[in-house]
Amino acid sequence: MNILFVENHQIFAKFVTGKFLNQHQVTIVPKISDAWAILSKEQTEIDIVLVDFDLDDGKGDKLIENIKAHHLNVKMVAVSSHNNGNMALQKAGADAICGKHWGCD
Repeated sequence: MNILFVENHQIFAKFVTGKFLNQHQVTIVPKISDAWAILSKEQTEIDIVLVDFDLDDGKGDKLIENIKAHHLNVKMVAVSSHNNGNMALQKAGADAICGKHWGCD
């Protein structure tokens, strides 16, 4: 599975990738613009996007809204340490929530 992890806390992203996603191909980017550059390619091979709420160049819910607006066929998981951030990501269209402190739902 090809996973795009949009997360600006590199230590957290590398921990999650090493602990839980080491059997998958994971690309970690810290910014919405980096994620969109990957997702907007005509031949993108991304299966799932893990999205933090607070990113270097904006809020993750805007990325999720763009993914939905462009009808990209990827699953999206909200990954924030803030409940309000996870709720905003889910409201924008995330398929699931996996909070940094509370576990996955």
